[in-house]
Amino acid sequence: MSALEGPTLHVKGHVVLSDDREVGDLWVKDGRVSLTRPSAQGTNMVDLEGWVLPGLVDVHCHVGLDADGPVDAATAEAQAVRDRDAGVLLVRDAGSPADTRWIQDRADLPRLVRSGRHLARPRRYLRNYGLELEDVATLPEVVRREAAAGDGWVKLVGDWIDRSDGADSDLAPLWPQDVLTEAVAAAHAEAARVTVHAFSDEVIPSLIAAGVDCIEHGTGIATDLMYEISERGIAVTPTLLQVGQFEAIARQADGKYPRFAARMRALHERRHEQVRELYDAGIQLLVGTDAGGTIEHGRIADECAELVAAGLPARDVVAAASWQGREFLGYGSLVEGASADFVVYAEDPRENVEVLRHPTAVVLRGELVAGASLVTG
Repeated sequence: MSALEGPTLHVKGHVVLSDDREVGDLWVKDGRVSLTRPSAQGTNMVDLEGWVLPGLVDVHCHVGLDADGPVDAATAEAQAVRDRDAGVLLVRDAGSPADTRWIQDRADLPRLVRSGRHLARPRRYLRNYGLELEDVATLPEVVRREAAAGDGWVKLVGDWIDRSDGADSDLAPLWPQDVLTEAVAAAHAEAARVTVHAFSDEVIPSLIAAGVDCIEHGTGIATDLMYEISERGIAVTPTLLQVGQFEAIARQADGKYPRFAARMRALHERRHEQVRELYDAGIQLLVGTDAGGTIEHGRIADECAELVAAGLPARDVVAAASWQGREFLGYGSLVEGASADFVVYAEDPRENVEVLRHPTAVVLRGELVAGASLVTG
């Protein structure tokens, strides 16, 4: 935004840097953060006032994807803009069939960490979404290729409905243990981490044994495995907006796949209890909307509100959606000399998570890209 080219941006009020550090002022010059007053400010100063958080993070998002598969660049751009305007300035793309590398060249769009395509088996995932491997033994080599082409992450589909059993069809793991373990090792050898789609309880022991780094959804994680997951440092992204759709999925399956329908309905009914148990076990919980399939982009505030409704403290949810999520993905917070990526609010969202719905200013790479209601000077 040309209005901020050249001037010093001064943010005053409450600048939250981390769990235990907060300052009263922050300055931005040439896109960088300074926590000390510039020695020569001149007269070209733009002020913002309010509560400031490091840019929000959506760790389970699908830019370039909708319910039918890959979308064109214009649609992907609109998705990214919607996330940005909601305060999301860092996205981990948890699988996309579209080539979205071009987003990384756009200074006005959120920073994007790509995981490549979902890796699945034929007819064991959503149509037009992932790479479907006819030969399961090829998984390690495909993982190695995806790891080298991505941004430090690989996305596997760990379980999905197996329709071959007729009325008894239900969720079932996709990969043999030895193949899965070799695939995770292949990703780690390429300095990439592995995250896995997992609804069921059956798949979780194999993921732990294979050494995965993150579990998406995690609706079936048994209580007796939660502390092991915590001790191993495996993070979980609950995606409550997605799990909130399980009842509708169950209704669609009623009649033809009654066993699967019953499972999805049970997971839906205990979704909040499940998240509380994951939190109480000390597992690192991440915030992800699962936007890009049947869920609209820009709903980070809704996902945070769902986590609070499940019984998690608002302060911890906000931390996970901001500085903790950034640290998990290897991005810094608002330290001296860092890129100025932050969101301003009129009130403290740690006291009321609903405040996240109304950012008054969004600053990305030092530019005011959305909002401006509290600009003075």
